[in-house]
Amino acid sequence: MATQNWNIDPTHSEVQFKVKHLVISTVTGTFKRFEGSLTSDSEDFDGAKASFTLDANSVDTNVADRDAHLKSADFFNAEQHPKLAFEGVLSKVGDNYQLVGPLTIKETTKEVTLDVDLGGTMVDGYGQTKAGFEINGKINRKDFGLTWSMVTEAGGVVVGDDVKLHLNIQVTKS
Repeated sequence: MATQNWNIDPTHSEVQFKVKHLVISTVTGTFKRFEGSLTSDSEDFDGAKASFTLDANSVDTNVADRDAHLKSADFFNAEQHPKLAFEGVLSKVGDNYQLVGPLTIKETTKEVTLDVDLGGTMVDGYGQTKAGFEINGKINRKDFGLTWSMVTEAGGVVVGDDVKLHLNIQVTKS
């Protein structure tokens, strides 16, 4: 099979994260702007190469003050580091997939492993071939230099260290 190139369809994709607040509840956020591509030599995407960037300035938790704090030097430092970047390889593991590769946030790059479910491929009403993926994983924010923390008077931690990632990604064959 010839190499196939796929591009993320941002209108049918979403990037979410979840982090504990005060260790008792969860805050959900999204990144509104992102782009990426997939290059595959196989019909089932085994061995496909993925490239993905997030716009740090597009973080949205539905609270403007919190979003501004996330964009600040305490977290993403979006002015100096406007992009979060990932490049990896999608590999079939049994009936499922894993996406493994380096994730860069600010000045720190670490290898991450994400679990991937391939939803399948389909030709849409416009004759475009689409593929859908659900991607889940977890990172420790402190591993990427996102170390801001505060403890309440009662001893509770304001922001948890573990960040759950959840992406629904649809790609279009180019």
